[in-house]
Amino acid sequence: MIAEEERIATSLHENGYAVFDFPDADLDARIDRIKHNLAPHYRIDFNDLESDKTRGERRIQDAWTFDEDVRSIAANQAVLDLLSKLYGRRAFPFQTLNFPVGTQQEAHSDSVHFSSLPERFMCGVWLAMEDIAPDAGPLFYHPGSHRWPIMTNALIGRRGYSSELNSAQDPYGPAWRALCDVYGSQAETFLARKGQALIWCANLLHGGSRQANPRLTRWSQVTHYYFDDCIYYTPAFSDEALGRLHLRNLVSVDDGQLRRNRYLDEEVLPPPTLQANARHISLWRRVVRSLRARKARE
Repeated sequence: MIAEEERIATSLHENGYAVFDFPDADLDARIDRIKHNLAPHYRIDFNDLESDKTRGERRIQDAWTFDEDVRSIAANQAVLDLLSKLYGRRAFPFQTLNFPVGTQQEAHSDSVHFSSLPERFMCGVWLAMEDIAPDAGPLFYHPGSHRWPIMTNALIGRRGYSSELNSAQDPYGPAWRALCDVYGSQAETFLARKGQALIWCANLLHGGSRQANPRLTRWSQVTHYYFDDCIYYTPAFSDEALGRLHLRNLVSVDDGQLRRNRYLDEEVLPPPTLQANARHISLWRRVVRSLRARKARE
């Protein structure tokens, strides 16, 4: 066990990612239930082997609020313990994404979506829910790119606070492509087998390959994790140099509790004009509890 943890830690440090076998004895049954429960939400005919699987919905965000198996994967205690040991702070899951096909996203870093103070206390875990074929749009990444400069609005010359974007990562695409050219970086693909998982660092450049065969599926789950005692914010909509942070109000997947923004043991509150949004968190927590109670009754 110690040797495996050392292997994962070394790979994460050197490459920005690490592959491991997901530690869940009931994983196969859990995956079958997730596919069955989530399939209707995608508006895809999975029974027709010749149908185009990319024409429906490509993802469901936060299915953990109504699917216990999605929540169990996100809140897997062995994974939480591993991440906590790797980062030196207690990890908590705050978001899930479930996919029936590949994202076909261009290379991007999660650091523009999810960041923290201190920086880099965020990571993702991607789980393959089936063997991934080369033509199914497999995950790709740029090894070592987690060491590159973190992209900010200041670096690309835009104001982020109170701005609007169709996609939070679009403004940074040219800068990321330029970094790949400067570093001479070549993307590597991950042809995962069912049950394999991949941890990636917040600043690792990654994306989804083009799906050459639209008849194929690429079932997977992504869970995003933060760590205790940080400020959590969205850089794409922030101007850090001016102290204008788009703070996140987070609920932990594992216990449904609010994780407050903190700086050196002091709670950080949003500006007065934004504090009214806090009432939505209370509502969100009540919704989660209600959904769990309904699931238990069923």
